Amino acid sequence: MIDGPYFALTVLGVLGTGLTAGAFCAFSTFVMRGLAALPPAQGVAAMNAINTAAVRPAFMLLFLGTTVLTAVIAVVTLVLWPDGAAVELLLGSALHLFGSFGVTAAANVPRNTALLRLEPGTAEAAGRWPAYVREWTVWNHVRTVASAAAALAYVLALA
Repeated sequence: MIDGPYFALTVLGVLGTGLTAGAFCAFSTFVMRGLAALPPAQGVAAMNAINTAAVRPAFMLLFLGTTVLTAVIAVVTLVLWPDGAAVELLLGSALHLFGSFGVTAAANVPRNTALLRLEPGTAEAAGRWPAYVREWTVWNHVRTVASAAAALAYVLALA
């Protein structure tokens, strides 16, 4: 069993990845459905407002702080290789780093940036909105599952 500061890092990893999974899960289960039910101009405007609001200290501290933490856990694990927990710790870190942060950077943020360039009331925005919702949500499902699986892997490392 891991202990000391390493135990504390892992507990923080559980909390960070779990909270991240919860935020993503909310979007996957009801926020995007609610936005998709709006007329396209309102949906685009609302999503742009959400994306702008997300880049604030509270969420960025959670998301980027958890990303840094999972990278630290991976490095410490590779250096110390704790008995009976190394695989779970590395798996949890990889799931978050690639499945949450990586997918965000490669799939969700580029879609958000493209949506922000659209004028909400235009025919172009109305035409692109359904594909945006569908594609963004699929990638968000990936982030949700990866973050929840990372939290589970860290919990298993503590057991």
